Parts: sequence; C-alpha cells; structure tokens
Amino acid sequence: MKRIVALHLLVLLFVTVPLHARDAPPATPAARTDSALTATLQRLVRGFGGDVGVYVRHLPTGASAAIHADEVFPTASMIKVPLLLALYDQVERGRLDLKAELPYPDTLRYQYEESTDVVRYMNPGDTLPLSELAFLMLSVSDNVASLWIQALVGGGAAVNEWLGEHGFSRTRVNSRTPGREEARAQYGWGQTTPREIAEALVMIREGRAVSPRASESMYRMLTNSYWANEALSQLPPAVQAASKQGFVDRSRSEVLLVNAPTGDYVLAVITKNQADTSYTTDNEGSRLIRAVSRAVYEHFNPDDPWRPLR
Repeated sequence: MKRIVALHLLVLLFVTVPLHARDAPPATPAARTDSALTATLQRLVRGFGGDVGVYVRHLPTGASAAIHADEVFPTASMIKVPLLLALYDQVERGRLDLKAELPYPDTLRYQYEESTDVVRYMNPGDTLPLSELAFLMLSVSDNVASLWIQALVGGGAAVNEWLGEHGFSRTRVNSRTPGREEARAQYGWGQTTPREIAEALVMIREGRAVSPRASESMYRMLTNSYWANEALSQLPPAVQAASKQGFVDRSRSEVLLVNAPTGDYVLAVITKNQADTSYTTDNEGSRLIRAVSRAVYEHFNPDDPWRPLR
C-alpha cells in the first residue's frame, strides 16, 4: 500500500499542474491535398516492412496528406481515446461522477499489463477517484484502469454506440464486447482508421466532443503523456501536443494534435502486419513514426531552428 500511496500522490501532482492550452478555435477549413507533403510521406513509407496508414491535416489552412487513411488498423492503446469520450458522455449525463471514490474490483487482471500500470498494485477494496482512473488511462496508458472505465461506461457496446452516433463508422471497441470476437481476433482491443482517430482529437480540440467543458478537460488530460519517445520526441519541448500512443507486437501507432507556431495540425500514423516485432527504440514502426512526425513539423514550421538532439 505504501507504493499505492506514493503513486497516488504523484498522480495528484500531475493533475494539478496548469497546462495553459489556448482557447478552442472555431471549426476549421475542409481538407485539401498538400502535394509536397504527400510526396514526402510517400517517400518515408516506401519499403516499410508492413502496412502503413497516415493522415495529416493543418487546421488553419486545411492542407492535408493521406496514405491509406481510411483503411482499418489496430488501435492498440489508442482505443483509450474513444473510452475517454464515452466516459465524459456518461459524466455529462449525470450517470458517473469524476469525483466518486471507486472501490477496486479484483476482476480486471489483464494479460498485457505493463510495468507502468498503477492500478494492478491495488488490493480489492482500495479506492481511487474516477478522475484519477481516467488520468492513468491516458497518461501512462494503464490497461487495468482502462478496462475498469470500459466496464463503468457500459462496456464496449456502449462505447461503440456513442461512436456510431457521432460519425465514427469504423472505429470500434472489440475486446470484451459480445459480437465482435472476429474483429478482436484480427485487430485486437480496438480498430480505427488514421482519419477517424485523428478527427476524434480535432473534435476534442474544437470543443465539439460531448460539450465544450468536457472537451477542455479531455484535451488537458491528453497533453500529459508519459510516452514521449516517438512522435512527441520530434517536437520542440515548448510546443504543446495532445497525444495517444499504441504498441502491440505487429503494430505501432500514434495520434497527436500539435499546437505548432504556425497553427495546429493533427497527425495519425498507424502500422499493421509489421515484420519487426521488437520492443526497442529502433523498431521499424517506431522509427517511421519519429520520421513522419519530424517531417510534418518541419513542413508546417520551416523557420523553426529547433532540431531533436538525437
């Protein structure tokens, strides 16, 4: 329990740090193909040992690039963005309370627990506020916290219902969701397209997800990722970004909305059927995500002199 208390205090410190995000912008222009950026991305993905999907949109201008952007890919932990949306919908409706202290049910053990999972160290009966569960789900990608939240909002079926009602036709929760066993076998916990998962972050950024107040809270949470070694590592440290990452054996993925000097842009990179299943920083999918993130930032911010140290 000493470890739980220490981690509990650490979470509280993170939650109370002010983030100074800009006010949500108005709805953005429609996407238009940026041929130069598209050519750059096509060069980067050429020869990759697996399948790749990329979607980019510069919000102030609509300049965009898409490579297999409407193809279905595994989400891995990016499914936690839809879980967050469903959670805040339930809170907005008064069905859940972010301040509620919840007793831990010892029925959520997960075969893919990570070393960063905090909730797995809890004992049955230990309590944690729902707001901190959500923070852990997003910040360190705590799998047990995420399964707990999935159950609290009514399961994968309830999340999928919300997604369908809000224009997400291909993004779905598969794990622990009756009727989606075949999809789970193919894609794992969840599935999405680069365009849909990216536009989910745009919806949050523009205050259109659940409510303006809920969108602001979700956005702040998404800017606290512990997993900063891939796409985020290619951005200047003073540039804020909301993000979510996902990693499983044959897939690497990241979605981020960057508050860049020349205007916000959204980027999603997802792979599947990777030949490289290693879990090192040199994994081919990880290297691709870093390369794409850097290329997109430089494309939209050519006058920024900052360069990554590695």
